[in-house]
Amino acid sequence: MSTLAPLRLLREPWNASEGNQSNGTAGAGSAWCQGLNVPNELFLALGLVSLVENLLVVAAVLRNRNLHLPMYYFICCLAVSDMLVSISNLAETLFVLLTERGVLVIRASVVRHMDNVIDMLICSSVLSSLSFLGVIAVDRYITIFYALRYHSIMTLQRAMVTMATIWLASTVSSTVFITYCRNNAILLCLISFFLFVLVLMLVLYIHMFALARHHLRSISSQQKQPTLHCGSSLKGAVTLTILLGVFFVCWGPFFFHLILIVTCPTNPFCTCFFSYFNLFLILIVCNSVVDPLIYAFQSQELRRTLREVVLCSW
Repeated sequence: MSTLAPLRLLREPWNASEGNQSNGTAGAGSAWCQGLNVPNELFLALGLVSLVENLLVVAAVLRNRNLHLPMYYFICCLAVSDMLVSISNLAETLFVLLTERGVLVIRASVVRHMDNVIDMLICSSVLSSLSFLGVIAVDRYITIFYALRYHSIMTLQRAMVTMATIWLASTVSSTVFITYCRNNAILLCLISFFLFVLVLMLVLYIHMFALARHHLRSISSQQKQPTLHCGSSLKGAVTLTILLGVFFVCWGPFFFHLILIVTCPTNPFCTCFFSYFNLFLILIVCNSVVDPLIYAFQSQELRRTLREVVLCSW
């Protein structure tokens, strides 16, 4: 019985002949090349945690009118994108568990159709998540460097247009990706987009940290409080490291997997790396769990609203 497999078309390279692929696998027969067996229950648990967290974020933003600002709308859209990751992961995992236990019996043609739908949902959520991470970085950059003009630059209308454009582009792009996924040019576009978002976040956040450090240095020199300056700089450096580190750790292995599919589909090392694809998917789901902690729960106003939501004080 065929079962669902999220992003199954990316698990193994298609641009290699059968003979080359088998030879590569034979040459990479060491123990660590056998891959990692990730229990479906782990996918299910992480998906449930992520779904609950991001649902709380969306509910809090919708409930509190003080949070009806572009910054929180972007965070809300990021939460929705992460929810899509969780929902697709939960749907796929539930179908796998039900079919493995014989509770659900479906035809192979239906399975393939469901594969395509889930793959499209995952791709759309991945692209939208990356896009909103980049938009949040740009929004914070404008807040710091153009504080006096922020409300004229980031108007509610522009924020709405930005969100609608991202959702539309993500949906269209995911459809194109699933349809032409065996084309290396499509994979290169996806890899390039990830590198663009990574460089964008890296440049913007480092520039913001440098400005904050410069201001702290000026204040410390005037007030003669070097200890305060060092402590604040260290805290800012730790925050920046966590922000960019989580992004790279959670998304990097998946996109490195795509790079290897394009560059060395038959190399023994690459073949070994392909066998850990489930681990890379787990990291993406973990990113959906961590995102609210980094971007949403740091807001005191949002935390207060979350407490009200949890206590059902509507």
